[in-house]
Amino acid sequence: MEETENIPTLYEWAGGSEAIEGWVEAFYDLTLKDSILRPYFEHMSPEHRHYVALWISEVFGGPKGYSEIHGKMKSHGRMIIAHQQYPIPEPARIRWIQLMSQAADIEKIPDDPEFRSAVIAYFEWGTRMQQVFMVNPVPDESPMPTWGWGERKPFIMPKKQD
Repeated sequence: MEETENIPTLYEWAGGSEAIEGWVEAFYDLTLKDSILRPYFEHMSPEHRHYVALWISEVFGGPKGYSEIHGKMKSHGRMIIAHQQYPIPEPARIRWIQLMSQAADIEKIPDDPEFRSAVIAYFEWGTRMQQVFMVNPVPDESPMPTWGWGERKPFIMPKKQD
């Protein structure tokens, strides 16, 4: 029988705030070297990386730092509205996901299939939702998305019996 208690969040599995901050830093460093994504990211403010790390942390079950800064019910809508001025073509959307995966490898973010599947599923969903909101109104109080393990729960090693 699969254990369902004490399953860590994606945030915890990734390694917490420090790991996610490093992951986002590695991602943005890669974008600045990438011919497809550099035009979208070369003018980002220094604070942007930190806000993205707060966003990912919160979506993956960590502290609600992004919502605390931008307001609980307004934070998701605010993020979508801020990005509406940047329509992203499909090759750039796909490259964004590829570089997030590559940055995870660089930063030694866990690479087990269940975790990576859940993470990539969120990035796939999130980037596609961004495209949906480019042509549809953003709900004023769009709730902050939360993401978990999906159908496949992580394999947790049984504790050794003394």
